[in-house]
Amino acid sequence: MIICSNCKHANVTGTMFCVECGAQLIGKDTLVTQSIGMDIPEKTGAREVTESVEGENAWANLHLLETGQVLPLTVRNEFTMGRISEGQPIMPDIDLSPYQAYAAGVSRLHAVIKRFGLQIIFMDLGSANGSFLNNARLEPNTENTLKHGDVISLGKLRIQVLIEKK
Repeated sequence: MIICSNCKHANVTGTMFCVECGAQLIGKDTLVTQSIGMDIPEKTGAREVTESVEGENAWANLHLLETGQVLPLTVRNEFTMGRISEGQPIMPDIDLSPYQAYAAGVSRLHAVIKRFGLQIIFMDLGSANGSFLNNARLEPNTENTLKHGDVISLGKLRIQVLIEKK
């Protein structure tokens, strides 16, 4: 079972969106294939930069500094980030709604993070409240290279980027 981080509803393993509240079920259990009946350890507490990568095949992890939640980036090389709102035709790959994204000023389609070989790129998509890299405001639609431990902010939502060295 996958427990929704938003409403705590138990969903069937493999479900992409919570059947109770519609929130995207983010995390290791939705980004990699797992056997039915496999217990997923609960993620609690803050992580340090030196801690090992959460996702086994992750090329990077997004560590939400307010909650300690870790979102592994696996399989694909590009993810859009933002929040889901009712009636929105385009949805971000990473829905930050369960993490108080609306209150933090995260736009519906706020930014993109992508991998080119060993290089990790972050770009603000012209969001209303802007994006920041280590507290420096970023120009919209301009690619910025990330390093392990960098802190990006989408509005006021702070995320530390933990890059897996392979």
